[in-house]
Formats: sequence, structure tokens, C-alpha cells
Amino acid sequence: FQVRVFLALVCAAVLALLYVLLCFQACRWPCCRAPGRRGSPTAPPPLERSLCRRCAVVSSSGQMLGSRLGRAVDGQECVLRMNHAPTAGYEEDVGVRSTIRVVSHTSVPLLLRNQPYFFQQSQDTLYIIWGPAKKMNREKVGTTYRALLTVMETYPHLQVYTLTEEKMTYCDDVFQNETGKNRMKSGSFLSTGWFTMILAMELCEQICVFGMVSDSYCREKNHSSVPYHYFEKGRLDECKMYLVHERARRAGHRFITEKTIFSRWAKRRNITFTHPSWAGG
Repeated sequence: FQVRVFLALVCAAVLALLYVLLCFQACRWPCCRAPGRRGSPTAPPPLERSLCRRCAVVSSSGQMLGSRLGRAVDGQECVLRMNHAPTAGYEEDVGVRSTIRVVSHTSVPLLLRNQPYFFQQSQDTLYIIWGPAKKMNREKVGTTYRALLTVMETYPHLQVYTLTEEKMTYCDDVFQNETGKNRMKSGSFLSTGWFTMILAMELCEQICVFGMVSDSYCREKNHSSVPYHYFEKGRLDECKMYLVHERARRAGHRFITEKTIFSRWAKRRNITFTHPSWAGG
């Protein structure tokens, strides 16, 4: 009898521990912190949110034009968008919902130009901002960080978080592990898509990526010519942009290299690509 009681207590303790660990994973996202209020003596809290079963990662590519995938995008449990890509005027192709918007420090000024759209109409959206330490530094109050503080004072209910320096370093380390190259020494810039995919893999059980081409697409003879961004028609060509950056010796976004890596990740994770559809690995 005593042995049974002991085993029951051990099982209960193990289950309790698993529950705590799972709850922590589901409820706390230590990669991101809210900007601290001016004069606040306490450290800002980490992001807390539940995990998502099915996620849409929506590319800003011109591939989305004419796709009529809006309903499929909105049908996912969580929708992740990037930078200042709008939905207004493109609802049929890209949907209307925005659960999370991952934003580069360089795109923050573009959000600020259209505050009613991004910060008033999209109050349910969670914003995750990434950028270098000199722009995002909390102690020295970098320029981007200062702008975020001002925005949060204007819109106190806005959900804005920044990637921690530890998470930024982690994303650099992932790039080096996957390519064998140091990001800074190789003159490479990571794209917002890179950070979005890493965050999506931590947040989502299933990921459906909309509008992202494969690593070989732009080298195919008969590939379609589409705008770099679906909301900037007649400007930059997507493939020309990708190839220029891939070949740049310095300050190049390695879009094609990143897609090669995404393809490998898709072999290990539940990630699919649609419009165009292509197989991971």
C-alpha cells in the first residue's frame, strides 16, 4: 500500500511539473519585451501569449497579387505579417486579419506615417519590432526605441514588443550555424522574413507560408515578373531585388540563401509553401 501511495505521489509530482513547464512555454515568450515607460523603475515584462495551432505567414511579395487567397489566410488561427504591408485595398488577395506584425526598425517610420491605420484600426495586432542595439537600446534610449515610447504614450493600449538583444544574437547564431558564415563578417543583413520564420516556428504548430518563392525560382528562365512588394506596383522587380542583394559583397539581404534554409526547416517542421507551391527540402 505504501509503495502505491509513493508511486501515486511521484506521478502527481511529475504531472504537476509537466503542467508548469507546458504552461510556461505556452504563456511566456521571453524573446520579446515591451518598451519600458519613461521613468519606470521596473523592468518591462516579457511577452505572454498562447501558442497557435495553425499560422499563416503572409509574404509582402507581389506574388500575392491576384492570388485570391484572402479567405485562406484569414482562415488560419494566427496571421503573421511583415513590416508595413497593408491589407486595406488588398483584402481579396491577402486577407484582413493581422495577429502579429513583425517590423524592422527601418519600417517603424513608415508605420508612424499612417498611425490611424496601424495603431487605431488595428488595435488587436501585436507588434514585434527588431533592430540593432544602437537603435533599440533601452538604457541609452536608441532612436527607434524612443519613437516606440512616444507611440505607446499616444496609444496606451497598443501591444508593442521588441526583440531582446539575446534573441537578436540567437538569430545571428542560427544564420551562422545554417550557412557556416558569420553574418557580420560576410556582409549579410537578415531580413524581416528571417525573424518572422524563427518566431513562427516558436509560436505555431503548423505554418502555411503564402506568397514566398523558392530559392531556385529567380534562376528559372520563365519565372513571373512581379513587384518586390504587392503594394508597390511598378517599382522594384522581386527577382532583380533578390539577385542584387544575394550578390552584394556588403549590406546584402541574403533572400535566396534564407529560402534555401527555410526549405531545410520545412523538412523537419510542419511548414508548407503556397502560391507558388513548392516542397521544402
